[in-house]
Amino acid sequence: MAGQSRLLLPLRTVTAKTILLTDYRARRPVPVAASDLIAPSGQLADTRGRMLHDLRISVTDRCNFRCVYCMPKEVFGKDYPYLPHDALLSFEEIVRLARLFVAHGVEKIRLTGGEPLLRKNIETLVARLAELRTPSGRPLDLTLTTNASLLARKARALADAGLNRVTVSLDALDDTVFRRMNDVDFAVADVLHGIDAAAEAGLGPIKVNMVVKKGLNDDQIEPMAEHFRHSGHTLRFIEYMDVGASNGWKMDEVVPSADILRRLGARWPLETLEPHYTGEVAQRWRYRDGGGEVGVISSVTQAFCSSCTRARLSTEGQLYLCLFADQGYDLRTLLRGGASDDQLATAIARIWQARTDNYSERRSADTPRSGRIEMSYIGG
Repeated sequence: MAGQSRLLLPLRTVTAKTILLTDYRARRPVPVAASDLIAPSGQLADTRGRMLHDLRISVTDRCNFRCVYCMPKEVFGKDYPYLPHDALLSFEEIVRLARLFVAHGVEKIRLTGGEPLLRKNIETLVARLAELRTPSGRPLDLTLTTNASLLARKARALADAGLNRVTVSLDALDDTVFRRMNDVDFAVADVLHGIDAAAEAGLGPIKVNMVVKKGLNDDQIEPMAEHFRHSGHTLRFIEYMDVGASNGWKMDEVVPSADILRRLGARWPLETLEPHYTGEVAQRWRYRDGGGEVGVISSVTQAFCSSCTRARLSTEGQLYLCLFADQGYDLRTLLRGGASDDQLATAIARIWQARTDNYSERRSADTPRSGRIEMSYIGG
């Protein structure tokens, strides 16, 4: 595409796998022209009839963990070139874009990273987003995903600012396994303390996400389930995904969600639950003995492209239409180039209306991965 450039980063070796990384941040697709204006109606569909409902906003590309499936230390070392601060969208720019997405039908916004709590004064952004209303006058469902390293000290301020809920990433209950996965020697007890603080602040119901990788932490499935039964929190098991190119993903390292459910059901009988809304990615189950709810996210073995309603805004204003995308649409240039709200709304509408993404329906073990965005850049 005209206007794009590609920067190849040095070859890195991760657990005996040689990976050529592409710096997706160097890509600058020409923004969609906004001549014939499209007024937001609160209903925006893509080529497959998928409505725009969810917006994920990455507020930083930095993280204080080095999880092996997301930001392996061998790639994201001390010399990794993070984005300079002036490249990031300001809070004012984020809120302006969010308001236009809401006018097009977005009802749920999730703040991600990197680790979003590393963004200075994140509570200020939360407060401004909490003021937005849908076309029918309802407040947004405003959520945030975090590794919980800073959650204990931030939970009350986030709740006071208007955040509704948090989702916490925790990949093992065993401390040795968890420290090996986060690769910065962070303790399970500190994550659990953050979860308790969030619950006390009213940021529930809390969801706890566990990425399951065969041979690394799949022995933690039952211990995690046992710990969070009767807790009031919802544990969700996520299949290890081929996001980006830095984690050395292989198909045979995926533990299918069907296997996870069989293991859980053999110990605690389960029954299915209906989704909360159209496009919800997690399949919901509950323990028949009243132990609460559990979920699975099966992007690899059970693609949910046909009902995906998510758009993703990167920390420096690139709009992506899929977690597995290899290019974004440059809204920041429009923002900083003097575009009006009508022009920005039209650009968003045209981008979504042309959307055809269905990567997970086409995935195979041999699908090329170079050039795709990294999870640490766009959020999970």
